[in-house]
Amino acid sequence: MSDTVIIIPTYNEKENIERMIRTLMALEHGFDVLVVDDGSPDGTAKLVKGAMELFPGRVHLIEREGKLGLGTAYIAGFKWALERGYEYIFEMDADFSHDPNDVPRLYEACADWGYDLAVGSRYVTGVNVVNWPMGRVLMSYFASKYVRFITRLPVYDTTAGFNCYRRKVLETMELDKIRFKGYAFQIEMKFTTHKCGFKICEVPVIFVNRVLGTSKMSGGIFSEAFFGVIKLKVSSWFRKYPKA
Repeated sequence: MSDTVIIIPTYNEKENIERMIRTLMALEHGFDVLVVDDGSPDGTAKLVKGAMELFPGRVHLIEREGKLGLGTAYIAGFKWALERGYEYIFEMDADFSHDPNDVPRLYEACADWGYDLAVGSRYVTGVNVVNWPMGRVLMSYFASKYVRFITRLPVYDTTAGFNCYRRKVLETMELDKIRFKGYAFQIEMKFTTHKCGFKICEVPVIFVNRVLGTSKMSGGIFSEAFFGVIKLKVSSWFRKYPKA
């Protein structure tokens, strides 16, 4: 068994998931993959099961009934990974917006450089986003600035969904107390990691907008993040965070 598992939440990703798994399986380190599928009607889970036969013991699947939210998918994946003893646990999208070739760089930041959370950052060296409409680029960029202003979180890309955690971070932070399910989930995870005293680094990556499949972004996701950040900050004044 690998020391690392890459968790990929899916809903209708048949155009991408098989190719993504094959690409990750070809990486030199030997990373395992866990797909958490929310009842995709397009047959995503069936393709994952085919990959499980091709790569026995390295590709895994959790099937859930219906769309239960990004946050709950990752929490289910985290608990699965912790139960099985993985040391490094990734969050990653299925649609190739996160480059699989960047996985070893995030792994290295935790395994070799001693960081507890490595963030694949679009904004640590400017704005590294390809094929997004300008309005969405600006919304995402200024959303991260807004989060930094409200929370004082020392991370430029607060909403990044490409991350590598050491297991001790997820063991310490009390996963059942993570409240957000959508876009704000990634903010809450980083904020909690920081409040628990763990070391975070940002690894610059280039984010490429999906070519195949349909984006799951919506206006409601952004509004959750906007108002959720204030709620997150205020609630932190009354919560005692476990320390690293």
